[in-house]
Amino acid sequence: MPVKPPAIPNILHQRIKPHAVRSCIRCLQKQRYTRQLSNSRILTSRREDENGDRNTTTGDGDILKRGFVPVINASKGRWSTAPSLTVRELFAASTSDTAKVYGWVLSIRKMKNVAFATINDGSTTQAVQVVLTPEQAKGLTIGTAAKITGSWQSSLKEDAQRRELVATGVEVLGESDPATYPLQKKSHTFEYLRSISHLRPKSNTFKSLLLLRSSATRQISNFFHENSFLQTHPPVMTSSDCEGAGEVFAVTQGDRTPFFSDPVYLTVSSQLHLEAQALASSRVWCLAPTFRAEKSDTARHLNEFYMLEAEMAFVDNVRQITTLVEELIRSLVNGLREDTVLTNDLFNRRVGEGELDAKALEERWRMMVDGDWSVVSYTDAIKALQDAVSNGKKEFQFPVEWGMNLQSEHEKYLAEAVGNPGRPVFVTDYPAKLKPFYMLPNEEAEANAAAGDQKTVACFDLLLPQIGEIVGGSMREHRYDFLKRAMDKKGMSEETKRQLTWYLELRRWGCAPHGGFGLGFDRLLAYLAGVENIRETVAFPRWYDRCLC
Repeated sequence: MPVKPPAIPNILHQRIKPHAVRSCIRCLQKQRYTRQLSNSRILTSRREDENGDRNTTTGDGDILKRGFVPVINASKGRWSTAPSLTVRELFAASTSDTAKVYGWVLSIRKMKNVAFATINDGSTTQAVQVVLTPEQAKGLTIGTAAKITGSWQSSLKEDAQRRELVATGVEVLGESDPATYPLQKKSHTFEYLRSISHLRPKSNTFKSLLLLRSSATRQISNFFHENSFLQTHPPVMTSSDCEGAGEVFAVTQGDRTPFFSDPVYLTVSSQLHLEAQALASSRVWCLAPTFRAEKSDTARHLNEFYMLEAEMAFVDNVRQITTLVEELIRSLVNGLREDTVLTNDLFNRRVGEGELDAKALEERWRMMVDGDWSVVSYTDAIKALQDAVSNGKKEFQFPVEWGMNLQSEHEKYLAEAVGNPGRPVFVTDYPAKLKPFYMLPNEEAEANAAAGDQKTVACFDLLLPQIGEIVGGSMREHRYDFLKRAMDKKGMSEETKRQLTWYLELRRWGCAPHGGFGLGFDRLLAYLAGVENIRETVAFPRWYDRCLC
C-alpha cells in the first residue's frame, strides 16, 4: 500500500529558507517518510554474499537509517525526495523497475537501433552499463555529466556484465566537448595525469587511490575513537620550527609588509602543539597538512604532505608508543581488507609502471598483519649492517658506522633481512646527536655507554620493506631543567629559544611523562596501494618547482 505523505506538501514545492529546510528534514526523518518511486513501489535491494544467495530488503525506513535525506533538485529549484543511488549502491541492489543514478559518461557506443554508455560517479571504479535508444544517446559524449533513470535488470547477453540499466529517461547536466576532452578511453601514464591534476580525479587509476585514502582516514578515525583519543586541529601557521632543521616556508603578506609581530612559518609538524593539548587531555591525535622547504625531487618527498600525529600523557617508555603504532597499522590494514569493494577496485585496477600487481600487493598486506614485528636497537642494527658487509651479503653506497644517519638503502635492508624478514621492524634508541632537542635521553644507555658521545634517546623509527622509514616517535623530555640544557647543547640561537618559551613553560606546571609519534600518511598510502611515487596518492601534489593549480 502506498505510504501517505505527511501533511506538509506545500513546503516541498516552495523556495524555502535554511532554517525551514532543516525543520523539513527533521520532520521527514521523524515520520520515516520517503516519497515513493514513480511506480509506488518500495526499493528492494539484495546484498549478495560470495555465493550470491543472501537477500536483504530495504524499505523506506532502512533508507533513512542509511542516511537518506531529501535533496534539492537544482534544475527545478525545489525539493525532491525521490531516492537516487550511487553506482556502488546500485551494484549492491537487486533488479528494480525504477532506479536513478547520476554520473559521468566514460564511454559511448552508438549504433543504428541502440546505444550503450558506461556511467560512473566516483563511489567505485566500477561503471554501470546503460542501454539507450539512439534518441536518448544524443548529447552524450565522454565526460558528460548526466542523470539516468531506468530499469535495473539482468543483461540479455551472457558474456556481458550481469546487470545493466535500461534507460527510460536521460538528462544532460553538463556537456563535454569530445574533441578537446583530455581523458579519452585509453591508458594514461602517471606522468601525463600529473600534468592535468585538476582532471586527474576523473581517471579510474586515481579514483581507486582516492577511495583508499577516504577509507583509510575513516578506519584511522575509528581506531583512535575506540582508544579514547581526542581528535584535534592544530594550527598550520606557527612561530617555531619543530624539527630545528630550518626547512620552513615563511608566511608573508603579498606586498612583503610584515603581517605578524614575529616571523611566522608553515608548520613542519604539529607535535609541539599536540604536546600542549595532551598535557590537558591525555590522548590527542590529528591528521593535518605539513610543509617542508626541501629541494628534493624524489618519489618519496613532497613539499606539502599529510602527517598523522598522536601524543599520549602518562606513558613511561617507548615500547608503549611502538605498541600503539603497531596496533594502529594492523587495525587499518585489517579494516581495509574487509572492504571488498575497495580491495576489488584497488587490486584489479590496471597496473602501471612501478606498481605491484594484485598478487604481490595482497602479499604485502598479509605480511603487515600476519606474524610478529621485530624491535632492534640502533646499535644492533648497525652491527647487522656491518656483518652483512663483512660477510659479503650486501654492499652499501654509504659506509656503516655507529653514529651515522641510516640511509634509505640501510633502512630497506633492515626491513628485509633483520628480525622477522619481510615484515615491519622498529629501530629504537638512536644516538642523541642525530635527533631533535625534545627527545628524552636513555639514562641506562648513558650510564652504560663506552664513550661520552654514545648517548642515546628513547625514540624509534618504523621501517617497512621496500620503502624504509614510515613512522618516527619518541618519549619527550618532560623535565624543565633538562629540556633547557638540551636546547643549549643544540646551539639554539637566543631568538629560537625565545620563540620556544611557551613550549619550555609547559614543563613548569604539571608536565607528566609523555610521548608520541608522526606517521607519513601519504607515504603509507603509497605503500598500501603498491605505487612507487608518493605523488600518486595526493590529489594535488606539490613538490620542488611544481605547484600546478
